[in-house]
Amino acid sequence: MTSLMWFRDDLRLSDNQALTLAADIAAEAGGSDAKLCAVVLDEPAYPGTRPLGGATNWWRERSLYALSQDLSARGVELLRAAGDAREVIPRTAHAVGADTVTWTRRYHGPLREVDATIKATLAGAGINAISCPGFTLVEPWEVTNGQGNPYKVFTPFAAAARPQVADDEPLPVPKLLAGREMGASASSSWPDPSVREPRWAASFSQYWTPGEAGARKRLAQLDLSNYAEERDIPARNATSLLSPHLRFGEVSPREAWVAAAEEPDADKFHSELLWRDFAWHRLYHLPELATRNVRQQFDRFDWSWEDPRLKDWQNGRTGIPLVDAGMRELWETGYMHNRVRMVVGSFLTKNLGIHWRLGEEWFWDTLVDADAASNPFNWQWVAGSGDDAAPFFRIFNPHTQAQRFDPDGVYIRRWAPTLSAPPIVDLNESRQAALDAYEKMKDAD
Repeated sequence: MTSLMWFRDDLRLSDNQALTLAADIAAEAGGSDAKLCAVVLDEPAYPGTRPLGGATNWWRERSLYALSQDLSARGVELLRAAGDAREVIPRTAHAVGADTVTWTRRYHGPLREVDATIKATLAGAGINAISCPGFTLVEPWEVTNGQGNPYKVFTPFAAAARPQVADDEPLPVPKLLAGREMGASASSSWPDPSVREPRWAASFSQYWTPGEAGARKRLAQLDLSNYAEERDIPARNATSLLSPHLRFGEVSPREAWVAAAEEPDADKFHSELLWRDFAWHRLYHLPELATRNVRQQFDRFDWSWEDPRLKDWQNGRTGIPLVDAGMRELWETGYMHNRVRMVVGSFLTKNLGIHWRLGEEWFWDTLVDADAASNPFNWQWVAGSGDDAAPFFRIFNPHTQAQRFDPDGVYIRRWAPTLSAPPIVDLNESRQAALDAYEKMKDAD
């Protein structure tokens, strides 16, 4: 019996339902006939999707390298192929003699259509295809309101989803793999990704260790003793820093949920995991989340698409200390503290009047944790155009935010010790201009 596991954004051995199922099915044959194969694809950008950004591609290459080593130490080669999955997966399944193909579900509409086509093709060839949960805490179709519709507001969504989160112990490494530690590398053909590391990302490795081992180390260090009180203070190490590991499935959201359960402030951390789920649930129902305003009245809002100040924002040269610190942290580390993300997003869309899509696209390319749901969902939230969005008139004042959350200037001194230019915009005047534009849009209804 041969099973083929198709790895996607679930690059781990532990608590991987699709991998465990593939291993169990293969093991049913017993003895030397039990065979588990693994494949990963470099897929094209299908209509309605886009290729990975530079930072996420940096992470994925290192995560795949780590996964290939973990598998090869257990006698399983991770095959790598490129092309349209609708053609490559059936061809690969045939080549390895697979009776079953398993994978972890995807929730973006265009990719769900790809997977449905593959299932039909495999079924026509007599090959069983099984998709498994594991990328979200709760499946999107399982959380609905009294009328059977999806939630558009987070608080009732979280109240309905929280009781449905499975609190079972995470799955261990499958027995077929756990008992096959060989120590040799069957995947030595995988090149060390650092050899081809792009110059602009050279500093990332100082801050991150992509791969399941790095994720498990972060998880073991999880300390939520002051999470609710200090998570908004960017100079303190109070957040989990698990987001890029969750992005590539190096740790499952369920395992993060269970690990936090006994910690102080677990409820607040659980809410953040549910916010991640909420974004994916909304993408499931709104596949054009990255390109269309959820609240259609914002189609009439007079955002700018061409503004030379966009470059100043991208390069951390706005003359606004907290904004510049955040943008420079992003460029250096591939990451930005969440509180600062809200501030720089509000500044771009409201003080500068630049369309949220341009900010979202910059984050897509530069954030190591950018994904198809959270990135556009959070940008629409801060811009005011999305579901359960911050009211447009909530405009973050970067100076007030710095006084409240970086009162000693520790964060700003670290990332923006000197400012290269005076402020590129007057915060008070630009705030009023944004409010006037908002009122004009509403009056047009």
